[in-house]
Amino acid sequence: MPADITGVVPGSPAARKHIRPGDRLLSVNGHPVLDVLDYRYYIVDEQLRLVLERQGKKCVLTLRKDEQADPGLEFATYLMDKQRSCCNKCIFCFVDQLPPGMRQSLYFKDDDSRLSFLLGNYITLTNLTDREVERILHLHISPLRISVHTTNPELRCRMMGNPRAGERLSLLPRFAAAGIKLDCQLVLCPGINDGQELARSMTDLAALGDAVESVAVVPVGITRYREGLPALRPFTAQEAGAVIDLVEAFGEAQLMKRGTRVVFPADEWYLKAGRPLPPPEFYEDMPQLENGVGMLALLRQQFTAALEACDTPPAGTPLTLATGEAAAPLLRELVAAAEKKWPAVDAQVLAVPNDFFGHTVTVAGLVTGRDLIRHLKGRCRKHVVIPDVMLRHEKDRFLDDITPAQVQQQLGVVLHVTPPGGQALLDALLL
Repeated sequence: MPADITGVVPGSPAARKHIRPGDRLLSVNGHPVLDVLDYRYYIVDEQLRLVLERQGKKCVLTLRKDEQADPGLEFATYLMDKQRSCCNKCIFCFVDQLPPGMRQSLYFKDDDSRLSFLLGNYITLTNLTDREVERILHLHISPLRISVHTTNPELRCRMMGNPRAGERLSLLPRFAAAGIKLDCQLVLCPGINDGQELARSMTDLAALGDAVESVAVVPVGITRYREGLPALRPFTAQEAGAVIDLVEAFGEAQLMKRGTRVVFPADEWYLKAGRPLPPPEFYEDMPQLENGVGMLALLRQQFTAALEACDTPPAGTPLTLATGEAAAPLLRELVAAAEKKWPAVDAQVLAVPNDFFGHTVTVAGLVTGRDLIRHLKGRCRKHVVIPDVMLRHEKDRFLDDITPAQVQQQLGVVLHVTPPGGQALLDALLL
C-alpha cells in the first residue's frame, strides 16, 4: 500500500525536488515501500530514485543527499501504516486485567514486529505474515524482542489462546541461523510454566547459541480485575525462591560454558522471596533493564557512586519520596545512607498501596494519581518527589488520567518528578 506524504521538511532534498504533501511514495530505488522499515532501510543511499503517485499519475524523481540522511519526507504516522494488534488471548494478559473507564489507548494490545526492532517492544510472532518473516531475514532486522513464555508448543498454545502459538516457535531457530539477535522473555504463571517447564524453556533457548543474547524471567502480574478470566494467582515467597534457585543455577552453568548467564530473574522475584538483590555485575551489561531486571541494583550502584562523589551539602528541605511498595525498602536504605553522610537530609519514604489495580500490584510505574492523593493526604511534607515512571510517556498524566497539577492541588504540595537513575534521586534529596 503506498505511503501518503503529509509533509516535506523545508530546505530538505525532497523540498528541493518539489515533492509536496498529498504525493504518495510507491518505491525507493526500485523497492516497494509499505512502511517505516522499508523506508528507513532503502533511503540510506546518497542517490535515491523515488517513484511517486501524484493526482493519479506516476512520476519519477532522483535526488541526492548525504549518506544515512533523511530526504525530508513526513508521513501521517510513525509506522507509515497502522499499528499491528495482538491476536492472542493470553491467560495472563495484563491489558485484560485493566479496569473499565480508562482512556481507550490503554486497551490496545500491541504486537508489532516493527516496534520490536525500532522501540524494543516485545512480540509473540503469532501475527507475522510470510512477507514480514522474509523481510526480517532479508533485511537482517536485529535485534528482536520475543515473548516466548514457554518452548513447549502445546503449552504455549494453551497459555496464549492461539492455535498458531506453538508452531511459531519454529521461527526462533530460523532467525538464529540467520544471525538475528534475540532478547526473550518468559512470563511465569505458578503451576503452569514454572518448574520443569521453565527448565525446558531455558535449555531450549540456550541451545540456540549466541543468537539468544538474554532471557528475562518475569512473574505474572495480577490485578483485582480478573472476573471471567482464567484462574491465576501471584507467586508465594517460597515459590519465588524456587524460581530464583532454578534460574541462578542455570545461569551459573551458562556462565561457565559460554561466559554469560543468558537467563536473568527479574528484581521482583527477590522482593517476593525476601532475598537480597544480586550485585550489579550479576546482570552483566544489563540487557533486560527495561523489563525490571537489575533496575534496583543499578539504582543502588548509581546512588552510592553519586553520593560518594558529591561534596555539596543539602539544603535540608523536608520532603517525601513516594513510591510503590516494592521499591520502598531500597529507597529507605538509600535515604539512610544519605542521612549518615549529611544529617541535614530530611526525607521520608512513603510506600503507596495500589488500591486502583489491587494490592498485588506493587511497582511504582503503576501507582495512580488517585492513590497518591488518597495515601499521602495528611501524611506528606510540602515537597513530594515521585519517579517519572508513574506518568505516561508525555509526562502529563497518571494512568488514571489524573494530572500532576491535580495531585499538587489536592495535596497542597509542590510535586517534583524525577527521571530514572541514582544521580537524579540524590539531586532530589539535596533540594
